[in-house]
Amino acid sequence: MNSFLPATWAPVVAGLISIALIVVIAFILRNVTHRLITRVVRRASSGTGNSLALRLRGRQTVEPEGLDAVAAERRRQRSETIGSVLRPVSSIVVLGTAALTVLDRLSVPIAPLLTSVGIVGVAVGFGAQELVKDFIAGMFMLLEDQYGVGDVIDVGAAVGAATTGTVEAVTLRITRVRDADGRVWYIRNGTITRVGNESQGWSRATVDVPVAYTADVPAVRKLLGEVTDEIWNDPEYRDVVIVEEPQVWGIEQISDTAIVFRISVKTIPSCQAQVARELRLRVKAALDRESITIAG
Repeated sequence: MNSFLPATWAPVVAGLISIALIVVIAFILRNVTHRLITRVVRRASSGTGNSLALRLRGRQTVEPEGLDAVAAERRRQRSETIGSVLRPVSSIVVLGTAALTVLDRLSVPIAPLLTSVGIVGVAVGFGAQELVKDFIAGMFMLLEDQYGVGDVIDVGAAVGAATTGTVEAVTLRITRVRDADGRVWYIRNGTITRVGNESQGWSRATVDVPVAYTADVPAVRKLLGEVTDEIWNDPEYRDVVIVEEPQVWGIEQISDTAIVFRISVKTIPSCQAQVARELRLRVKAALDRESITIAG
């Protein structure tokens, strides 16, 4: 069968076809990698793989509550954060390899290019040590799950003053935190030497109740116990915001003018202030009913 093209064009056509195949395969591989990362992230964010087994058995999964719900939400945020980092990295690796392969097909010598890139990389590494430090710190921060999007953290004096706020974005280089005043802080990961995370595990609300020195101690303690039982049995708080039965620890301080009782409540992360405010309202109402004076 006669050829439709001159013989001299055959290598050119073959080269173009091979380049097109390399590009197509690269994009397919990148899409497959992104889908795989998305699937892994989705599976990790949903916790264990028992949901499929439960569906096959015709049972519905039970929605998590309390600390379980917080842990599930945190797991989802961390997985999505890691996925947002892995996708561009995989794209750079796949497309970069494809670009080098295409250059090799075009008979462009890539050895000098790689050597130049290596030299430039060493020079950039020496000149951008802080940037490398930020990337390494960010990588370990994500892998060790120190904090994630939505967490309330205290980064100490990383920005020159103590900063506490909600994490809005996390990358390998910076962490974006919004404080209580609405101010947004962009903090380089390499400058963070310590992190206090208020969104991991659980939090504790403590309420001190000062009463007059002459007050009846057993009566006050009994009254505070009734208040804690009331809020524990409230369906809006039990296993939703409060995760364990509140405790009246007893007398925390004593002086010639006041006796201070302390109430402790274990809550889901970052909800201790809400519970403490509600508890103070109920304690105030209960003390007023019994005509017990709060000491100054």
